[in-house]
Amino acid sequence: MASLEEEDRRRAEKARQVALFRYSLIQDLLDPTLSTRQRGALCRRIAAAEHTDPFGRQVRVSRNTLDRWARYYRTGGFAALVPEPRKAVPRTPPEVLELAVALKKEKPERTAAQVRRILRQTQGWSPTDRTLQRHFAEAGLNVPPATQTGTFGRFEATRANELWTGDALHGPKIAGRKTYLFAFIDDHSRAIVGHRFGYSEDTVRLAAALRPALAARGVPESIYVDNGSAFVDTWLLRACASLAIRLTHSRPGRPQGRGKIERFFRTVRDQFLVELDDAATERIASLAELNRLFTAWVETVYHRTVHSETTQAPIERWLASIPRPLPLPSPADLREAFLWSETRTVTKTATVSLHGNTYQVDPALARMKVELVFDPFDLADIEVRHRGRTLGKAVAHTVGRHTHPKATAEIPAQPKPDTGIDYLRILGAEHDARTAHGINYASLLEDHTRENHP
Repeated sequence: MASLEEEDRRRAEKARQVALFRYSLIQDLLDPTLSTRQRGALCRRIAAAEHTDPFGRQVRVSRNTLDRWARYYRTGGFAALVPEPRKAVPRTPPEVLELAVALKKEKPERTAAQVRRILRQTQGWSPTDRTLQRHFAEAGLNVPPATQTGTFGRFEATRANELWTGDALHGPKIAGRKTYLFAFIDDHSRAIVGHRFGYSEDTVRLAAALRPALAARGVPESIYVDNGSAFVDTWLLRACASLAIRLTHSRPGRPQGRGKIERFFRTVRDQFLVELDDAATERIASLAELNRLFTAWVETVYHRTVHSETTQAPIERWLASIPRPLPLPSPADLREAFLWSETRTVTKTATVSLHGNTYQVDPALARMKVELVFDPFDLADIEVRHRGRTLGKAVAHTVGRHTHPKATAEIPAQPKPDTGIDYLRILGAEHDARTAHGINYASLLEDHTRENHP
């Protein structure tokens, strides 16, 4: 039973990955400022290009399909893009697939067709090339072809909040722990719209930098990031889909387009980090103090210094280009964007499990697949959704974990209480006192002999 539930969960997660892939293709088509002709031309370009699907395959998507997905999103939001997971019974014996994987790992240059020939020769039977290709992709054995280098021109967004670029920088050690800086730069003005030092280079720390940026600086049309683990987490794509932000990742080996954030990081090293020598970092007692000092430097120095390329101070150029009044996301929309979600199958007893916790849901949902939406720092408050509709709360039944495994706290572990007792130092002092006038070993031996031979 457990294996069937795990298979259902795996299929549901694949369906969610497919939905994220569909959104990544149509996000540009959802721009309300496009004319019908512009949208049609863009749709044809997307349909003419090859795309890497969630399973590593190169696919083309027809214009009719793109239009259909866009209609789905406009009417039902992101949930409408999630395909209903198919229930298929595997027909290929697992031992054959294991042998196929072993042959591929033995010589990665073997194609699926070559593996099929070997299986037919040695086993008398083989799955199709397509089945082998799909299985290799699921096992992470398909190596993408090397990308070609090219020449790239200088690009700059035409207005503020058209494009934000995000990246991470290794920072100093504070309270004995390594820090990392997440930052987002506005491409047009070079203003730093969001930033935060954290103790981990993970999704939670990325959200801590991005969420205040969206609340204070507005919602950008696009966000451009690299392929670091925090930036490729499905949470970020879900957040962007909720706020209708186009999310673009740089292609591996082709970092073009991130030059402005890299140039900013060089300025951070030259003007901010250079001042944090060992003595200075010892005076910074907490991460909050480091972030306070960095904010002070950004707002009083960087933002108000004329940029060599734009010939304007970043904050002045940003303020001169934003719409008035600045459209900001509502607190409810912002909260929704930064919630996490996972798919689960409700048991016949109307319960679901999430990271070791058990929750009771509406009995009408028994045996159905539902989406559990939650704050990663509060697993006691779980919202249950099905096909985009909210169906109440999941009532905690057995709770052993209160936060998501990825939601690690940044408060350093408290040191163990110090008793003030240095046992070895005490022994050393006692030894020094006894040997202040030397030790008469002959006297000790004489006393010992007298005690044993009266």
